[in-house]
Amino acid sequence: MTPGPRNLITDIAGLRVGNARDETLKSGTTVLTADAPFVTSCAVMGGAPGSRETDLLDPDKTAPAVDALVLSGGSAFGLAAADGVMAALRAEGRGFAVGPARVPLVPAAIIFDLVNGGAKDWAENPYPALGHRAYAAADVGFEIGSHGAGTGALTAMQKGGLGSASLVLDSGLTVGALVAVNPMGSVTTPGERHFWAAPYEIGAEFGGLGPDPRGGLGAMTASRKSALIGGVAGANTTIAIVATDAALTKAQAKRMAVAAHDGIGRAILPAHSPVDGDLIFAAATGARPLGDPVGELAQIGHAAALCLARAIARGVFAATPRDGDALPCYST
Repeated sequence: MTPGPRNLITDIAGLRVGNARDETLKSGTTVLTADAPFVTSCAVMGGAPGSRETDLLDPDKTAPAVDALVLSGGSAFGLAAADGVMAALRAEGRGFAVGPARVPLVPAAIIFDLVNGGAKDWAENPYPALGHRAYAAADVGFEIGSHGAGTGALTAMQKGGLGSASLVLDSGLTVGALVAVNPMGSVTTPGERHFWAAPYEIGAEFGGLGPDPRGGLGAMTASRKSALIGGVAGANTTIAIVATDAALTKAQAKRMAVAAHDGIGRAILPAHSPVDGDLIFAAATGARPLGDPVGELAQIGHAAALCLARAIARGVFAATPRDGDALPCYST
């Protein structure tokens, strides 16, 4: 398995990603969309999720596909970013047909970034406009690090960020991940040099330092983020999208999302805590039929977990400093 040409989720043909951010707010929104509706499901393993329209992604629900997915800052306020995306899709005549009406389907998930040093005293919710801007910016090329939903993200020890990675399987299938990294836990081992995800790094995509050679690294260490926010419960989360060009059913996409959670567990310590809202969407464009539905689905889930672990480290590695930051960047 090797990364695609961009090492981004948009190495999957037909997918596009757009970012929008507000530097004063220290927050932003990321949108994934496609040339046509795509099969989607999700899996939630965190104890404090914030989401919209996720029930319709269960395999037994009627909606066959969605038009876009939103990852956003802003906690519950950020769920309104989907309103801006819906408005843009409606203007294009897109959406699920219900008789003569069309309803764009835009599931969303959020991170908590309300105590990261940005100005949060808005009079009008800024997230619908951020969602609209992010959708308008959607393209095959996009920035990672302190962009989009990763703008105001924080890990336990340093700034978080928006990450992405991809893999092309031996079968020709492509798998990718997109993630906003804002966990309670740390993405680096004690000392903050080595990434937990280092065993899965390809080349030097997040520094090339390799795994931490020390043993006994499992103990939790004091968190700068927790001290910063006074131990506020629920002020965390890692939200992600994993995607493939395989033709998957909603049930198969659900299994892909479940398997991809291993990527969070490999890249963040601790993961899936009671105060994290860890959620993963799984999307499939359907371009490539599966020859071996069981064996290839297992490979897709494995690749999704690898991509997600790498994307988490890449997002933190690519974060850049801004005035008024609450925590330092990995690079500093």
